[in-house]
Amino acid sequence: MAKFELKLPKMGESVAEATITNWLKNVGDTIAADEAVLEIATDKVDSEVPSEVSGTLTEILFQVDDVVQVGQTIAIIETEGGSVEAPKASEAVAPAVAEIAKAVEVAKETAAPADFSSSDKFFSPLVKNIAKEEGISLTELESISGSGKDGRVTKEDILSFIKNRGSQPAAAPKVAAVAAKPAQATAPIAAPVSVNGGDEIVEMDRMRKLISGYMVASVQTSAHVQSFIEVDVTNIVKWRDRVKNAFEKREGEKLTFTPIFMEAVAKALKDFPGMNISVDGEFIIKRKNINLGMAAALPNGNLIVPVIKNADQLNLVGMAKAVNDLGNRAKAGKLKPDDTQGGTYTVTNVGTFGSVFGTPIINQPQVGILALGAIRKVPAVIETPDGDFIGIRQKMFLSHSYDHRVVDGALGGSFVKRVADYLEAFDVNREY
Repeated sequence: MAKFELKLPKMGESVAEATITNWLKNVGDTIAADEAVLEIATDKVDSEVPSEVSGTLTEILFQVDDVVQVGQTIAIIETEGGSVEAPKASEAVAPAVAEIAKAVEVAKETAAPADFSSSDKFFSPLVKNIAKEEGISLTELESISGSGKDGRVTKEDILSFIKNRGSQPAAAPKVAAVAAKPAQATAPIAAPVSVNGGDEIVEMDRMRKLISGYMVASVQTSAHVQSFIEVDVTNIVKWRDRVKNAFEKREGEKLTFTPIFMEAVAKALKDFPGMNISVDGEFIIKRKNINLGMAAALPNGNLIVPVIKNADQLNLVGMAKAVNDLGNRAKAGKLKPDDTQGGTYTVTNVGTFGSVFGTPIINQPQVGILALGAIRKVPAVIETPDGDFIGIRQKMFLSHSYDHRVVDGALGGSFVKRVADYLEAFDVNREY
């Protein structure tokens, strides 16, 4: 018998830690190689951690809501085989884990949001996010009796406090929290609750709470302004209708309109690098790479933005493969944390749901986001050497939201006009 240390895997260069959200296996359970053992969450993506070996789960070193650093041992799996048995986890692992955990707590306290930086108690990023979204003060947060490891406040603790706080007098939130029974502090909030025989109260899931926080923060941070332009995409529609079957047969990929639009946006960003920037306080960061965020709707109604890295270096086939891969993995919940990091500009396709145009909210710390409207057949004036006439054309609206703190109307309008120019100049006889 040998012991295998299951560690939190590397999840991308920009991800250093994750919060454990659910253990899928219990001590004593048999685990197959590549079988998921637990679920984790970073600030944007939920994912599973699989086992690299087959065996029996003998020890769990971290609990739900604990913050774990990449590379830390999170569980011990006993395997069959003649390998030299590792030292007992309680002897070899526990001291190291305790020492690292203490360092993590100090680091997290140092990096904690200003609202909670003066607290001597450790709160996980998940708990702090919920507290910020619910407007819970530091005094209230510190008053919550934690049921987690070393008395830490868990997600269930703070959600229970929020539920109980709503039914207590506003003048005494701390007393109400302290007076709550331990059983109430650990009890999960009930599923949909019927009110007045009709309405239901449903708790937001974790991702929806994060999205809510991001959207409000963006509106409060950036001075949003919009420019709109109508584009004739008749040539693109004709070309796609002509080549899509051959494209799929040869490349093994479906050809949607999205990669065509993404290609035009990437070209326009090269022409107008002033749109490929981000803001950090009073500083403007000019981004070297063009990494396009692609807003994707999830089956549960939530939204996520995977990123196409170095989009300007991809041809149409490469762009189609990247769009389909990220879109499919987003819907299947298989995105890696690094897949959503490093975006420099974002595109969202509101036309998928029939919207003619939209006013999207900027994905911080970027300074612009483009919404693609629905393609529609409309009557249009067509100019020819022999005069003007009315014809049926395929048209759509582009809606460009940009940060007026650093992007003025000339740049914001010129950029979206350049995207339109690339789309209208599309060669109907183009080879892919």
